[in-house]
Order: sequence, then structure tokens, then C-alpha cells
Amino acid sequence: MNGIIVFLGLLFILYIGRTIFVPLILAAFIWYLINAIAAYYRKIMPFKKTAEEKLRSARRPALLRYAGTGASRVATYFFDALAMVLSIATFGGLIYAFVTQIRPMFAQLLSHMPEIQARLQTLVGYIGDSFGLPVSGNIVPNFAPMAASVGLSAAQIVTTIGLVLIYILFMFIEQSTFGRKFAALFPNQRQFGKMRYILRSIDESMKKYMFMKTLMSVVVAVASYLWLRYLGLEFAGVWAFIIFIANYIPTIGTIIATALPVLFSLLVASSLALPLLVAAGLITFQILFGNIIEPRLTGKTLNLSTLAILVNLVIWGMLWGVVGMFFSVQLLVAMFIITAQFDSTRWIAVLLSANGEIPEKEGD
Repeated sequence: MNGIIVFLGLLFILYIGRTIFVPLILAAFIWYLINAIAAYYRKIMPFKKTAEEKLRSARRPALLRYAGTGASRVATYFFDALAMVLSIATFGGLIYAFVTQIRPMFAQLLSHMPEIQARLQTLVGYIGDSFGLPVSGNIVPNFAPMAASVGLSAAQIVTTIGLVLIYILFMFIEQSTFGRKFAALFPNQRQFGKMRYILRSIDESMKKYMFMKTLMSVVVAVASYLWLRYLGLEFAGVWAFIIFIANYIPTIGTIIATALPVLFSLLVASSLALPLLVAAGLITFQILFGNIIEPRLTGKTLNLSTLAILVNLVIWGMLWGVVGMFFSVQLLVAMFIITAQFDSTRWIAVLLSANGEIPEKEGD
């Protein structure tokens, strides 16, 4: 009973504090992503020092921690900094590409909302008349106020982005102290080893998941873009970008990302040929890459129950909206790994797993 009360209390705190937690988790994700990209860059450079070695060295005395030749230490710091600069430049390049290429397309799509709404009303009215249904075009919501609300919320978006950037800045400022703080939190060698194992497992699983998911999302988005451009559908870049982002949201994201361009083609086409071709191509790409190739490449990387993923998606969606859906799998992976490491919570890990197999405890 006490556990249920604590769980419900935690959900309540997460919900009422979403204005604080959402920017914080966005900042943490971007900070982690930049560091992960920097780690990949660092692998191809000399004078490497793994994160595991850095974490272990946090427990050593300062004299031993900084022992070594001055030239080697300077070279290590230089290549660490270079990898971080390249990572930030890569991330900045992606943002620049979005601002200069995708954002104008979104603005153009919003300007066409009145026309899209009129066509959708006509289509609904036609369906109602054809099948004798008591529906008319008036049931279609007015998209004009929705588009206007996007512009009115620009100030709030800027404020949120500013808060995220502040969080990221301070995370990078304090990043060098994380290892020493972590070591101080767990002075007991056994506890330190267990928590280090948990963090390493989460880090490895996150990197594998994010790499494969990003790779497959890029492939599906590019294939969808080329197919939509070949068919001559307007705003192919917008639909491809939506497909790329929505693929991070399990099941629901894929359905929405596929349905939007199909619905748009249904509104603008003079016959059913274009919508059918759009649907056939997008569904084929999702099945081929998302349901066949991706599981074969990832194998048992996650080993999470599909039902657990869907329930988790709904819960985080109710708590934090689209942002919660986007991070639902990552949060579930962390929960799965953490609960598997303690006797009192291993049953939760078993329920979350796909086949009952869970990670071994550190020290077993």
C-alpha cells in the first residue's frame, strides 16, 4: 500500500512540475547527445581515455590522478576539447539545417491551412452524402485559430528554449566535477561499483538504442522524401521531417507520421491514385525498415515488452505530452536496468522484459 501511495505521489509531482522537468530533461538529452557524439569523434583520435577510466580515477588522490607526462596530459585535453568542438558544430549544423530548410516549409504549410480546411470540409461532406451519414463539413475544426496559436506561443517557445540553453550551459560548466561528486556520493566500494555498473549499462543501452533508432529514422525519412518527391506531393520535406521525429515515438508516432501525408494527399489529389501510392510507399518503408530490418540489427538490445512500452508511452504522454512520448523508451530502459539490480525490484524488471530474462546483478 505504501508503495502505491509513493508511486502515485511521484506521478503527481512529475505532472505538476512538468514546466520544470520538461526543459530539464530536454537539456539533459541534448547534453548527453553532444557528449555521445563527442565520444564517437574521440574514438578516432589519439591519447584516448575512456569514461570508465575517468570515473575510476575520480577516487584516486589528486597526485595520482594527474600523474603522467605534461605533454601527454596536454594532448589528451586538446583532443578532448577538439572532439567536443566538433560535436557542438555537428549539432549546430543540424539546427541550422532545420532553421534554413525545414522551418520555411512549415511556415508555408501553415499558410495553406485555410485551403486545407476547406478541402477537408468538402471531403467530409461528400462522404456524408455518399453514405447517407448525418455528418457535414461543419464538424471539421477550424485550423486558422490553431495556426494563429502557434504564432502567439512563439514567446513561450523562446522562453523554454532559453531555459534549456541555460541548463545545458551549466551542465557543461559542472561536467568536470560529476565524477568526483559521484565518487563522494558512494564512498562504499561495493555501492560505488554497483552504481558505476548501472550507469555504464544505461549509457551503453542508450547509445545503442539512439544510434540504431536514429539510423533507421534517417533511412525511412530519406526514402519517404524521395518517394513523395517522385509522386510530386507538396511539402515532401515537411512530411519527411515529421516521419523522422515521429519514429522515436513507438507505434503511435509511426501511425501519425504515415497518416498525415496520406490525409494531405487525399485532400489535394483529384483521384485516389495518389493517396494509394503515398500510403503504399510509406507503409512499405515502415514495415521494411521499422519492423524487419531494425529488430534484426538491434537484436536483444532492449528486451522490453511491447505492452510495457505502450503502457509507458501512454503514462509519459499523459504526464509530459509529446516530450514525454519522445523520451518514453529511454526512460523505460533506465527503469528496466535499475530495477534489475536490486532484489526488492527485480520483479518489476521481469514484468518489463520481453521474455523474462533480465540483466544479472553486479557482483553475481
